[in-house]
Amino acid sequence: MTVQVDRERLVATASSLVDVHSFTGDEERLAGRMVELFEELGLQVQWQQVEEDRANVLGTWRGRGGGKSLMFNGHMDTSYSGREPWLRDVPGFQPQAFVRDGRLYGLGISNMKGALACYVEAVRALQDAGVKLRGDVLVAAVCGEIEKTQYGDAQGGEYRGYAAGTRYLVSHGGVADMCLLGEPTEGKVVLGHFGALWLRIRVHGNFIHTAFSEGKRDQNSILRMHEVTSAVLDWVPTWEEDESNAYRGAKAIVNVGAVEGGFGWRVSRTPHHTDLFLDVRVPPTKPMGVARREVLEMVRSLAERFPDYGVEGEVYVTAPGAEIDEDHELVHAIDLSHEEVFGEAAGRDVTRWFSDASALTRYGVPTVNYGTSTGLMDVELGENLEIEGLVKMATTYALVAQRICS
Repeated sequence: MTVQVDRERLVATASSLVDVHSFTGDEERLAGRMVELFEELGLQVQWQQVEEDRANVLGTWRGRGGGKSLMFNGHMDTSYSGREPWLRDVPGFQPQAFVRDGRLYGLGISNMKGALACYVEAVRALQDAGVKLRGDVLVAAVCGEIEKTQYGDAQGGEYRGYAAGTRYLVSHGGVADMCLLGEPTEGKVVLGHFGALWLRIRVHGNFIHTAFSEGKRDQNSILRMHEVTSAVLDWVPTWEEDESNAYRGAKAIVNVGAVEGGFGWRVSRTPHHTDLFLDVRVPPTKPMGVARREVLEMVRSLAERFPDYGVEGEVYVTAPGAEIDEDHELVHAIDLSHEEVFGEAAGRDVTRWFSDASALTRYGVPTVNYGTSTGLMDVELGENLEIEGLVKMATTYALVAQRICS
């Protein structure tokens, strides 16, 4: 039975999703749009109110029974708001879709509203072809996946990411036998991805007025942090080169993500403390408890090396990685479907970015990340995807569902 994706309908669906602003913390309006799409398909709709202005929507296409269930999962929140000073004049980073030279532009199209549209079109194409499945197909549109967290004065829904929506989903009935996540993977099958551990290192110093700071520069926490940062940079290669932190040939990585100390409005004072923030990537094969212990051992060694600095550490994010066996039937179904559509075998990849597979796998839902390209970030026009790539991916998703749920 031939499954035919409607190109224009797919573009219209994807454009309608881009046109709804859905920055982290403000996903509810897009959830409402997903309800409309699910109801058009005749799906059973479950609305999950995660918190004020934030919801998940789960649509289920019921099978005849006796087959395995497959979930398509995609986050609605975008990595950017489009209001950032460096993005607000770039049209492809605004919530208004437009087509140019065979590509669809707009905020969130690659990460990952294009995938959400492909899920919807895949179900439509199967229904149009009269396909009757035995197992259920679930489409989950979730809030709060983007890598961010509440910290200090940064409080509220816009800072609650790292699988906030999918954690709610799986604890409120949103589970299946397996899941396909259409994150942008360049058409490769991601068998595993690293997790993230965020660490704050604090160095203390004296709160001193400039007029009385002569001869006391060594008590300045900012300058003390300069020494500590050098020591941390000496430690970074030991983490990145450690074989226990490697996964499928990919090394771990550490990023110095932020420094916070002092008062821009009052530089006549030295700060009583300065903080350094690290993003430490952890392989899915290493328990987070072990990773926490190891990075805090590093902090303790800093405290011993700089006994007068009051060095202390705090782990404030532990988002585990995820992996799936290459022999899993979902991987096999993707391989067969990809080759049928693209005319070549799907590649393999390991990524060091986070995805909702973290929460899904820990609820016993084997999950594969597999989607279209990340999109060419046109300097002048911004975020975009090739429309032909979306058509092929929607077709592949339909074939995967047919193979798994039949």
